Amino acid sequence: MTPTEAGLTRTSFSSTATASRTSVTSTTTARRGRGLVRAVVWATAAWRAVVRALAAAVRWCAGTVRPAGALVVVAATAGLVLGMVFGWVEWMVAGAAALVLLAMSVPFLFGARAYDVDLSLAHERIVAGQGVEGEIVVRNHGRRIALPGRLDIPVGRGLVEFGVPLLRPGHTVAQPLDIPSLPRGIIRVGPVTTVRSDPLGLLRREHAFPDQHELYVHPRTVGLPSTSAGLIRDLEGNPTRRLVNADMSFHAIREYAPGDAQRQVHWKSTAKTGRLMVRQFEESRRSRMAVVLATAQQEYSDADEFELAVSAAASLGLRAVRDARDLDIVIGSEIPRVVRGRLRAIQHIPTVAPRPMLDGFSAVNRLENTMNIEDICRLTSEANERLSIAFVVVGSLVPLVRLRQAALTFPLDTTVVAVMCDEHAHPRMQSLSGISVLTIGTIEDLSGLLLRGAAS
Repeated sequence: MTPTEAGLTRTSFSSTATASRTSVTSTTTARRGRGLVRAVVWATAAWRAVVRALAAAVRWCAGTVRPAGALVVVAATAGLVLGMVFGWVEWMVAGAAALVLLAMSVPFLFGARAYDVDLSLAHERIVAGQGVEGEIVVRNHGRRIALPGRLDIPVGRGLVEFGVPLLRPGHTVAQPLDIPSLPRGIIRVGPVTTVRSDPLGLLRREHAFPDQHELYVHPRTVGLPSTSAGLIRDLEGNPTRRLVNADMSFHAIREYAPGDAQRQVHWKSTAKTGRLMVRQFEESRRSRMAVVLATAQQEYSDADEFELAVSAAASLGLRAVRDARDLDIVIGSEIPRVVRGRLRAIQHIPTVAPRPMLDGFSAVNRLENTMNIEDICRLTSEANERLSIAFVVVGSLVPLVRLRQAALTFPLDTTVVAVMCDEHAHPRMQSLSGISVLTIGTIEDLSGLLLRGAAS
């Protein structure tokens, strides 16, 4: 072998050894990298599990431990720790006593979900000022005796409490529910919540059932005379400019054309002219009524005055629905403050039947950011092609000048009647230019003023 060949052989061996070491080093580094990644992933998962467990523990403690219980926990921890560290026997006894109190309170939390609760109401719709009766049936569906507990039933912003006695497995107890008089609105009754707590009030556990009821409290209404009597002169409907061959409003007589009905032939005119003449009519449309309710907070002196206005508007709407009249009930809608003055919006209350209409009045509230009554009347006039009569219900803080401006937004042939609600005023009726103003102090005054207006 020549020196050159020997050198080549050594060089090849060295290259092979270097490549082997590089491969081993790369494999070792890759294994270490994968192990490090697995460790990081495991540590991240473990940290998330610990965080979730701590969060669940905090939520459980926040919902279970009452302020008195938190004080006992602090006393137990401080007493035992300080007593053991400094050898204070009194502190150790106090801490042990606090710990015993906590341990004795735990059994009272058991059985919170051992109940089947059925809540029923005698009526789903009542009138403002009335109460409602119901019944609560509690059954122990568990296999163990359920210790005495308590039921909390939210009624609107209030709370009704019931005590549940000790119940053996499968036993049932029924208790009546008497809800006192309620204001107008949509009142949510429920969900029923079982409350388990110890006698000292250290710990508390709650469980809410999905049973929930919506109680519609309608406004007070009174019977009113028919809105057609004396207020609307067109009992059959408003005539229009469109000419038809048969209707109620006679227009003129014209010469017969092929296709005209023989019953419309006017024989006297035919005899005079010697040509066949027929009657021609103006198309009539049913008269339409609008009830506009002001909802701006600054247009009423207090909440009672607004309730009087809602009752007046509901009474007018109820009378129109019973008269089978085409009706449109309009109220102001909530407008965001940032776009107030640049956005106009109104809200319509259903008028297909008395119950949906009164349900809609139950949800009406005074609004801080809404349009004034003039703008609401303007949108109402634009939304309806032809109105026979419009009732505008407002509060005592709306001056007569603004009522005239609201009346001018309607067509000239629309009868506008303003109902001003003022609990401190005597009932009276005023006739201004283009508008009649009825001032009422109670809802019963409205019927008498409408009768007076119909007779005049």
